[in-house]
Amino acid sequence: MNIIIVGGGKVGMTLAQQLSGEEHEITLIDTNAKHVETAVSTLDIQGVVGNGTSYRTQMDAGVKNADLLVAVTDTDETSLISCLIAKKAGGCHTIARVRDPEHYNEIELIKEELGLSMAINPEIAAAANIYRLIQVPSALDVDSFAKGRVNMLRLEIPAGSVLDGLKLSEIDKAAKTKLLVCIVESGDNIFIPNGETRLKAGDKISIILPISELRGVLNKIGITAKPIRNVMIAGGGNISYYLAQMLIRSGIDVKILEINRARCEELSELLPEAMIINGDASDQQLLMEEGIKGTDALVSMTGIDEENILLSLYANKVSEARRITKISKIAFEEVVRELPIGAVVCPKRITAHHISSYVRSMQNSFGNNNVETLYRMMDDRVEALEFKVSSSAQGSFINVPLKDLSLKPNILVCSIIRGKKITIPRGSDSIKSGDTVIVVTTTTGLKDLSDIFA
Repeated sequence: MNIIIVGGGKVGMTLAQQLSGEEHEITLIDTNAKHVETAVSTLDIQGVVGNGTSYRTQMDAGVKNADLLVAVTDTDETSLISCLIAKKAGGCHTIARVRDPEHYNEIELIKEELGLSMAINPEIAAAANIYRLIQVPSALDVDSFAKGRVNMLRLEIPAGSVLDGLKLSEIDKAAKTKLLVCIVESGDNIFIPNGETRLKAGDKISIILPISELRGVLNKIGITAKPIRNVMIAGGGNISYYLAQMLIRSGIDVKILEINRARCEELSELLPEAMIINGDASDQQLLMEEGIKGTDALVSMTGIDEENILLSLYANKVSEARRITKISKIAFEEVVRELPIGAVVCPKRITAHHISSYVRSMQNSFGNNNVETLYRMMDDRVEALEFKVSSSAQGSFINVPLKDLSLKPNILVCSIIRGKKITIPRGSDSIKSGDTVIVVTTTTGLKDLSDIFA
């Protein structure tokens, strides 16, 4: 597809890198010539220096022939006007990043009036991601597929776990539970396992598991975590506000530490059920006074990445709290993943992934492939793809037990959705017409379900 990206910041660059890697034709518009020059020199894309709200600039970028314009500029107004001009000038699909809560509260009206295909609020998306992590306190990460019906949990195998030293083929009998391990991270090595793969303590595994069965299964394999009943949030920005709303609705006690007094007063009105503390979250004495030792979870979400990292490191030292750390600089993610700061959340990367998933769905509607949605994980080293099998499909793999099919290396079928039923597949299960199939792989470029078979 021919895609124009307006805004060459971290999200714009991440999007350009992901989408150009999927062989889309990308043109980046930015007022900063250095941003454009960097993008053009490092990625296989075109660049235009100018304002995305300019009709002439969009024409220079080829909006007449564009399939999609994505506006991820620093201000909502610039992004929305860029989308409006693209819709009028080129008639293409448009996506806008909308950050202001007032704008997002009226997003349905804005989408209708401007003809937006999609609007994404990175703060709400990040808050939802953190909320899922709090729901599953033992998980390092939680990815949701099939509109939230299927969840993949990333866990670390602790010392003493029944999984330590087991082959995957031995798990069902030894752990007395059915467990599908989709991805294994052993040191720096990430791979799709098979029945002969032997696990060990310290490995990180990704499993498909219904949330309702989580506690029972994890107890059997020696991974325990107490339910989270209270959360301390460092920083009172928009993500904290959205997250607090979600937690309060779930009956979880919330305490927010915010250094700006005016913002504290605003949060007190917006969140009367939460406890709002005016103070510096990096003050160790304040943290102790407010009960960091007894809190079930600490979410570090100040506006400074370094402060968030130090807060989580301190929490690791003085308490057993579940730790979640917001990182704004995408480059920091890879550096800090091995630090004991718990789960790492990057709003910019979440935003880019949501938009990339929409592009895949849009590409499918053009008839180029049957990938419904694409998810990137583990620093983009693993892909999970959601395929929709046509109701009239007659492929050679239809109605054939998976054990009788030959999959290409580094590919695993991890879920089959048939109507309301979700199946974690075994060798005797088969793919039928009308199914939705979720596949994980370290091989990129899959476009059709038939591509997974040798």
